[in-house]
Amino acid sequence: LNFENAGISEKTLLNLVLSHGLFYGGAAQFAAGMWEFWTGNTFGASAFTSYGAFWISLAAFIWAHQADLFAGAQEIDMFIYFMVWGAFSALLWIITFRINKALVVVFGSLVLLFLLLAIGEYSTGVHKAAGYVGLFCGGSAI
Repeated sequence: LNFENAGISEKTLLNLVLSHGLFYGGAAQFAAGMWEFWTGNTFGASAFTSYGAFWISLAAFIWAHQADLFAGAQEIDMFIYFMVWGAFSALLWIITFRINKALVVVFGSLVLLFLLLAIGEYSTGVHKAAGYVGLFCGGSAI
């Protein structure tokens, strides 16, 4: 999705990206969160489960919007959605200060990504910048 946001790939790949996000980013991360809960890692459980749910909800929202099920949806809806996820990510980012430096980078760039995605609902240039920040964030998580 960040390749599309950055303008590197075509928008025609959106459904492929969303289906990947739904199952790999969504279902797989959600399941990983459940396994982290079993091992007693509450941070991992919170992060994986929440971001898995994020991908599922994002894919569902975009597909529903494409099908005109949300005819009244506006930029403010996605602005609020991304800002709420940015606030949640900021809370997790603060927790990472006590875990390890690699997670500080991942979650710090994730906070910036959500902020830029929110602002990018009103600015094409900022939306494109969000794509590049997202690529960095994803790369740093590897």
